[in-house]
Amino acid sequence: MNKIIDGKKISSDIQNEIAIEVTAIKASGGKTPHLAAVLVGNDGASETYVAAKVKACERVGFTSTLVRMPETTTEQQLLIKLKELNADGDIDGYIVQSPLPKHIDEYKIIEAIAPEKDVDGFHPQSVGRMALNLPTYLPATPFGIVQLLERYKIQTSGKHCVVLGRSHIVGSPMSILMARNETPGNCTVTLCHSKTANLKEFTLKADILIVALGKAEFVTADMVKEGVVVIDVGITRVPSSQTKSGFKLLGDVKYDEVAPKASFITPVPGGVGPMTIASLLLNTLKASRREVYPPKGL
Repeated sequence: MNKIIDGKKISSDIQNEIAIEVTAIKASGGKTPHLAAVLVGNDGASETYVAAKVKACERVGFTSTLVRMPETTTEQQLLIKLKELNADGDIDGYIVQSPLPKHIDEYKIIEAIAPEKDVDGFHPQSVGRMALNLPTYLPATPFGIVQLLERYKIQTSGKHCVVLGRSHIVGSPMSILMARNETPGNCTVTLCHSKTANLKEFTLKADILIVALGKAEFVTADMVKEGVVVIDVGITRVPSSQTKSGFKLLGDVKYDEVAPKASFITPVPGGVGPMTIASLLLNTLKASRREVYPPKGL
């Protein structure tokens, strides 16, 4: 019998824990954690994501700032704005919402974010510290997956973890985190991608299967063994005549087929997705405490 991993509940639990801590910080006269978000242009999905992040900040008692910039913003103008945010002592962490307009180099923007305020965990310094297992801000989605594994007490040590997808946002950092000498971690990790031959041979050996491909219902029942733990990161919007919205969301795993064989599985929606914002809030709390980068001079 499979056990559904409820990301909504765990995300809510984490946000409640953060809210309690923020209340205590304020009561003792401490500084309220402050998260800023930079939104360039009018991308509909980005508007939705940023609005959810602002609402989450309000829920836990953080201060939040939304910096809106027009689609016509030049790369240089955005870099100047980031320099201002880096120098603002009241802002503990900030994110630059992607995607950015095509005329702006996303990697140049990521590198311009001060590492101590990089609560998205995408700066090369953050990634390097993660690879060395040093204190850092973990990318939000992988951090969320680690939280799910930990809070559901899923055994990872000595297990074979297969990761499908090698993106810098999920797949690659996930492979590093599952191999590290930590709990969760200590897995033997296989990282598969679009050039992997005989993919099914690898997925059938997985004790833990983390799928981040962006291909709807790619993983089917014949690709997994009995008792596998399945973490489905994918989310694809497809037309549907059965919903009021006219569409439904599918994961990278064919849930109805795979779930009966799984010991644990994340649904889509309601699995990994809600954990991303919770992880961003945790990173901001770390930044406000100066856990990763202590104040200069100490």
